Amino acid sequence: MTAPRLKTCTLGCKVNQYETEYVREGLLSIGYHDAIGADPAALCLVNTCTVTREGEAKSRQAIRRLARENPAARIVVMGCYATRAPQEVAALPGVVDVVTDKRQLPQLLMRLGITDVPTGIARFGDRHRAYLKVQDGCRLRCSYCIIPYMRPHVLSRPVTEILDEVRRLRDNGYRELVLTGVHLGHYGIEGVEGIEGIELSAGRPAATRSPLAQLVRQIARLDGNFRLRLSSLEATEVTRELVETVAEFPDKICPHFHICLQSGSDQVLRRMRRRWGARLFQDRCRFVRDQLQLPALTTDVIVGFPGETDADFAATCRVVQDVGFSKIHVFPFSPREGTPAAEMPDQVPASVKAARRRHLSDIAGQLRRAYFQQLIGRPLRVLVESHVEGHPDRCAGTACRYAPVELPGSTRLSGQLVTCRPHAVHDSRLLA
Repeated sequence: MTAPRLKTCTLGCKVNQYETEYVREGLLSIGYHDAIGADPAALCLVNTCTVTREGEAKSRQAIRRLARENPAARIVVMGCYATRAPQEVAALPGVVDVVTDKRQLPQLLMRLGITDVPTGIARFGDRHRAYLKVQDGCRLRCSYCIIPYMRPHVLSRPVTEILDEVRRLRDNGYRELVLTGVHLGHYGIEGVEGIEGIELSAGRPAATRSPLAQLVRQIARLDGNFRLRLSSLEATEVTRELVETVAEFPDKICPHFHICLQSGSDQVLRRMRRRWGARLFQDRCRFVRDQLQLPALTTDVIVGFPGETDADFAATCRVVQDVGFSKIHVFPFSPREGTPAAEMPDQVPASVKAARRRHLSDIAGQLRRAYFQQLIGRPLRVLVESHVEGHPDRCAGTACRYAPVELPGSTRLSGQLVTCRPHAVHDSRLLA
C-alpha cells in the first residue's frame, strides 16, 4: 500500500513555521511521506497569517492552489487567519478542518490518527537552523497590531520540555537554535500583574529576575556544539540579567538583539500604544553595547503611521543613527481592519510613506556597512548554510553577529559552525 502523501504551506512568522513542523513531524511518525514536486497529496496543511490583508490574500491563494493541484486532498487550515475568519476559511475549496486556536494542535493530531502526541519537535526540515517556540500569546494590544486579538492567551512551555527539545535538535545536527514566541519577552510571566514586569525609567535596567534569562542560561549550560539566538524583544525586556547571561556564554549565545523600535518619536509611540519612549529605547541599546563586544542590534520601524509628521520621521532617523543598527526592517504603515490605528485620522499619503521608506532604507544601508566594517579582522563564528553559485570552493553563511559571510570551503561544511576572520565588505556581505 502506498504511503499517504503530505504537503505543507506556511505563511507568516517563525512561530507559524515551528507549528507547521510540529504537525508535520507528528504525521510523518504515523506513515505520511512528504509529497515531492507535482506528486498529488492526500493531506495538505496550510498555516495562515493575518498580520496584513496581503497575508490573508496569500493564504487564500495558497489554499485554492493546493485544492486545484490536489483535487482529492483534504485540506487542514490553521494560523491567525483561520482564527480571525473561520467560516470564511471553511468555505474555501477542499477545506475539511479549521483550527481556530493553536492550543488545539494536540487535538488536531489526535483527529488525524496520532495517539502518541509529541511534546515538541526533533527536526526542522532540511534547514540548518531550527526555530524553537517557547511561548505563545500577547496581551499588549499596540494600536496597529491584530495579533493580540487572535492570540490573547499567554502561555509558556515548561523548561524541562524545552530542554528535551533542545537536546533532540542538537543531537540531530542543528547548530543554531532560534528561541521564538508570539511575544518572546513574556516567557514565564503568566498571571503576573503589570504584564510588562520591568521598570520603565530610563537608564540601566534594574536587576529584575527574568524568566527568559533563566531559561536561556539553562539552555546555554547544555553540552554540545550549538549556539542560541533570540528572536524579537521589546526594549523593557532587555533586562540586565538577560544581557549578562549573553555575556556569560559568548560561545553559546549569539551577541545579537532584535529590539523593536517602530518609531523614534514619542508622540507617535504614544499613538501606537507603545509603553516607553525613545530615550529608554536608546538607553537599553547603549547598555547592550556597554556589556557586549560589538553586538548586532537589529530592529523594526513603521513609517507613515497616522499623524506622523516630518518632524516625527526626522526623530526616527536620529534614533536609528544614534543606535547604529546593523539591520532595519522598514515597513510602510498598512491599516489593519479591526485595529484602532486603522480608524485614526490623518492617514499619511502613500507617496509620503514610500519616500520615507526609501530614505530610511538608505540610512539603514549606510549603518549596516559601517557595522560590517567594524567586524573586519575580528573572529566570527559562522553557520555555513550554502555554497556560492558558480564557485565550488566558496560557501556562505550567517555569523553570530547576524552578518552574511562568504568564505572558503566546500559543500561538506554545510550545516557546520566554523570560525573565520572577514577581510572586506562587498555587496552587503562580509568576505572572509
